[in-house]
Amino acid sequence: MTSHPWISFQLDVKGAGWEFWNHIGEAHSKCRHLARTPLPPAIARNMEQVYLAKGAQASAAIEGNSLNEEQAMAAVEKRLEVPESQEYLKQELDNVIEALAAIEKEVHETGSFDLTPESLRELNRKVLTGLELEDHVVPGEFRTQGILVGTVYRGAPAQDCEYLVQTMCDWLNGPDFHPDGGDHARDFLFAVLKAIAAHVYIAWIHPFGDGNGRTARLVEFGILAAAGVPSVAAHLLSNHYNQTRANYYRQLENASKSGGDLNPLLAYAAKGFVDQLQQQLNSVHDWILEATWTNYVHSLFTDSTATAKRQRDLVLALPSDDYVPRARLMGLTPGLAEAYASKKSKTLTRDINALEQLELIDRGPGGYRARREIMLSFMPRVAPGTENDRSDLFPAVA
Repeated sequence: MTSHPWISFQLDVKGAGWEFWNHIGEAHSKCRHLARTPLPPAIARNMEQVYLAKGAQASAAIEGNSLNEEQAMAAVEKRLEVPESQEYLKQELDNVIEALAAIEKEVHETGSFDLTPESLRELNRKVLTGLELEDHVVPGEFRTQGILVGTVYRGAPAQDCEYLVQTMCDWLNGPDFHPDGGDHARDFLFAVLKAIAAHVYIAWIHPFGDGNGRTARLVEFGILAAAGVPSVAAHLLSNHYNQTRANYYRQLENASKSGGDLNPLLAYAAKGFVDQLQQQLNSVHDWILEATWTNYVHSLFTDSTATAKRQRDLVLALPSDDYVPRARLMGLTPGLAEAYASKKSKTLTRDINALEQLELIDRGPGGYRARREIMLSFMPRVAPGTENDRSDLFPAVA
């Protein structure tokens, strides 16, 4: 279009550098790893809630919402209370959380995400529900007047918004982004390209009077989730944008100024996606290692005597990154306090000696700690100091 030539409904990735393709491949691998990692139901549910909270908080924060991740988690759990002066912030956050939950429900019930002008209008209605808005803003309706984004960018002419949104949806749902189902890696690539393109084009068109950024990021989430990206990972691009907010806005601005070249923005998004996925996988690995450590300890205490239970509970209660003074060992947990209540000091000494012989605990300055680094022997050997060196899982004790 004449006023906004960068809104061309074309995506040419021939100029994308090798780093972009490398990051897309790595993101694909990490998403498959995440999707195939079994977790206990309680941990899986907690992870879903944590990343729903992170994603919602990030998307709202980009638009200036000052509520933090802890408050977002409280909102997800329906227990957030704020002063009356901050009710509008809570409403903004609640709207995003409910919209994300609705998208996730749609994806899991139908296996798809509906991308139409009507679905975009419904998402915009959800993010603006219950908020005080300027008179010209109608939730879920295309704007009827011009709009200035920040201080420099003007959205597309209001009279063109409906046509442009329809054209955008036809393009994104068309053959340029159509998966063939035969190549998982290829389909993943097209889903990422489609998600980011949808996000950028909604930002460029700016079809609504308010809530365009939140609507764009919801659409991005929906496209990724429908493509099989684990829902916890489908939130991660919003986290990346929020954590690098200045660069996020700069990338959007440069993409329009360049005449529509999305390659730098794609590289920025792909790199951030990989970084966020690695952090997420680190958390999953931490949970797996903790479960493995617990199972290993249980395997060494197979009898059901009170002594075995006491020694097992003692080693499981000890941290690995700090030394606990002997005087505090018997009270590390209520169960240990009860187990040692009628025992003499010699009993604790015998328990400590037994655990040292099993090499489960380490005596150091000021007390004792668990030797969780034993878990490294269960992992494939790698050269120290390389990228795959996992010694960082067990920080050295000062």
